[in-house]
Amino acid sequence: MSHFAKVVDGIVQQVIVAEPEFFDLFIDDTPGDWIQCSYNTMGGVHYDPETREPDGGTPLRYNYPGPGFHYDEEFDAFYEPKPFESWVLNTDSFTWEAPVPYPDDGVDYYWDEKNQSWEEITNVN
Repeated sequence: MSHFAKVVDGIVQQVIVAEPEFFDLFIDDTPGDWIQCSYNTMGGVHYDPETREPDGGTPLRYNYPGPGFHYDEEFDAFYEPKPFESWVLNTDSFTWEAPVPYPDDGVDYYWDEKNQSWEEITNVN
């Protein structure tokens, strides 16, 4: 089965699972386009569905979309809504990047937009 996203004015409205032939008979009276997407594509890389490791397969439209995602027709790419004002879209992967890299120390962090920094997540009991 394949996945298709309904895109209206560059925004994903819904994603369905269907065979491509479904659209030969499907009558859709609403505006927008159905665009095929890949559940196994993220950041411009295709992943094995069982191991979730890169498998060298052909990625399709950079990312698997969900409702509210953007579709860039020029680049033929799906990407998430911008999470923070300071983040920049990486057009090699169509993923958002913070102005400061995420720390690689095994600790969990959240982005503090006001201070433009990663803050450690502490347990709240």
